[in-house]
Amino acid sequence: YYHVEVKIGNPPKPYWLDIDTGSDLTWLQCDVPCVKCLPAPHKPYKPNKDLVACMDPLCASVHWPETHSCNSPKDQCDYEVQYADSGSSLGLLVKDWFPLQYINGSVAKPRLAFGCGYDQEVQESMDPPYTDGILGLGVGKASILRQLYELGVTRNVVGHCLSTQGDGYLFFGDELIPSSGVTWTPMSTTDIEKHYSLGTAELYVGGKTSGIKGLPIVFDSGSTYTYVNAEAYKALVTMLMNDIKGKKLTNANEDKTLPVCWKGSKPFKSIQDVKNIFEPIMLSFAKSKNVRFQMDPEAYLIISKHGNACLGILNGSEVGLESVNLIGDLSMLDKIIIYDNEKQQIGWAPANCNKLPNIHGDGDPDYGGVCKNYGSNMGIFQAYCAAVMV
Repeated sequence: YYHVEVKIGNPPKPYWLDIDTGSDLTWLQCDVPCVKCLPAPHKPYKPNKDLVACMDPLCASVHWPETHSCNSPKDQCDYEVQYADSGSSLGLLVKDWFPLQYINGSVAKPRLAFGCGYDQEVQESMDPPYTDGILGLGVGKASILRQLYELGVTRNVVGHCLSTQGDGYLFFGDELIPSSGVTWTPMSTTDIEKHYSLGTAELYVGGKTSGIKGLPIVFDSGSTYTYVNAEAYKALVTMLMNDIKGKKLTNANEDKTLPVCWKGSKPFKSIQDVKNIFEPIMLSFAKSKNVRFQMDPEAYLIISKHGNACLGILNGSEVGLESVNLIGDLSMLDKIIIYDNEKQQIGWAPANCNKLPNIHGDGDPDYGGVCKNYGSNMGIFQAYCAAVMV
């Protein structure tokens, strides 16, 4: 997981939020009081009296595509969100100040709606992210990005750059988009509503087609791993297994970190030890001729705590994703990813995400970035570090 530090309230207090382009609602753990709150880096948020009413259009957006009933116009807006990993948050919508610093140093103080979560659930087998909540950056009206746009604070564009080393940056607006080198492909407006969908793609391994076409692709930074449907998963694992034959790797079935792991003659210390053994995986998009999203081994493998190389692409059919295929943050590493809702396109380019763009030209940018927060059960490491949003 990658988190960003966001300041909320007056006076502003810091909260660490998991960056999630796959959902709209931003929420943080809330003391109203807390029925069930998870371990977090900061004390639960204490709401003011500014509640979002049940009749507010934002409330309808949070409940979409379901309808919700209001007994009285003054009723509060309750919410419940559920995630693919079986986690959930229950609470009510509130509004508060979100001070955001522009690149030129000035500060905007929009009042935004978000969830005040007093009851959080997480799957027992999961190690929940050590954060205060979720920063929802999806395409819906309740998204922080959409609210900022509607208030005239920023363009309807968001981007992130996540490093394999745990650093990175997040930005709103279009000022940090590279002037060249970005691969763009149109968003799909028909396939999967309310998600950053790129339409359908064909799966390749090492330049060879898997024969699997028509895969609906969604970019979702809130998912640690990448998920493909059962047919694509079977083909992918088969092709990878065939490619590594004779390369001194054997199946590490005893390693339960992830479903598929390989071991060498001695434990691997980093992805660098195996990146020349595995082929790149590519997605070729039907809507964009010659446009491919490439995942090098660093973007689909992890090294487990046992020193094995494990496949970070999972079978989405086993977690209820059906035909949807999610590109998670593991596969977005060391790339700048741009979600341009105004031009209805998504772009990406290789980038050094450890280094913030030097907009000021003085070598000393006055804004920070994001940090990753991996659970130890994934066999990587835990790194909890503060960060601020551009």
